[in-house]
Amino acid sequence: MNQSTAKDRVDRIDPYGFERSEDFDFESYEELMSEYLIICTRRSIKWSRLLKDTGKVQRNVKLKRYVRKGIPNEHRAFIWMTASGAREQLEKNPGYYQSMLATHNDSKLVETIRTDLNRTFPDNVLFRKSSDPCLQKSLFNVLLAYGYHNPSVGYCQGMNFIAGYLLIITKDEEKSFWLMDALIGRILPDYYSPAMLGLKMDQEVLGELVKLKIPRVWQVMVKHNVMWTLVVSRWFICLYIDILPVETVLRIWDCLFYEGSKILFRVALTLIHHNQALIEQAKSLPDVCQAFKDITQGPFVEDCHPFMQKIFTEPGSLSMATLTKLRATCRGRVGEGES
Repeated sequence: MNQSTAKDRVDRIDPYGFERSEDFDFESYEELMSEYLIICTRRSIKWSRLLKDTGKVQRNVKLKRYVRKGIPNEHRAFIWMTASGAREQLEKNPGYYQSMLATHNDSKLVETIRTDLNRTFPDNVLFRKSSDPCLQKSLFNVLLAYGYHNPSVGYCQGMNFIAGYLLIITKDEEKSFWLMDALIGRILPDYYSPAMLGLKMDQEVLGELVKLKIPRVWQVMVKHNVMWTLVVSRWFICLYIDILPVETVLRIWDCLFYEGSKILFRVALTLIHHNQALIEQAKSLPDVCQAFKDITQGPFVEDCHPFMQKIFTEPGSLSMATLTKLRATCRGRVGEGES
């Protein structure tokens, strides 16, 4: 392989192992990244200063501001672990992860997970059997251990992508396992249970928020009889993986681990509000579905720093109290639908 071919090959793969598409716009990307790298370097210096004194972090206004402005990759796993409570669980339960892998055998769970392994990030070189190390084995272990740890959830589709992202960032099975526990057990309860009541409820909650904050889009949805689950279920179940660019997703997850599930709503409302005019042009149900695909692509979502600033301004105020109230209303509605 000559040098230029080798360079092309490297250019085709992003820093997280994902292959770039044939029509990838390198020129725009380089322009974007040259600005973003300056921001990242500045943030990195500030984070190193913040962490160098104690190596510990305390939840406070300053840390929240830092998280919203982005966690540098070298500190990401540490902050996710600390902010989410995963580190505390890991330290309280030494050897627990290994015991989950060693002491159980559920052939149905094993088979279900194995079926999904090859479907997990086929465009990521780190998950290919030919790669060294290959993350498929680690992915299998994390999902299997979690299935035994939380038998009421076991394994359901979407969890493979989440575990895969966690492994890309932490490069550690046990940390990924405890971060899964934080996400599925505490931050997003009932998203991945068999009935997925939490997921269905939050899609209804988003509908109510759109009705309040972006009524003209809500009217479009009603006019064309579009169920929210049709256009946003993958946003929520995959936590924006494969929906938004990798760097943007990681910035969203920084805030998700620190501030909880309301971040998912802030992102959804920003995407919808910013693209209100496009959605309003829809003349039919397929048009609406296409519009919701289109709004997750392009410069607005690729430029992750200004995008993340927007999610805290564009949707206006969104308190946990408001969400709790709307969830109580929607839980009844979803529950009736199940009965």
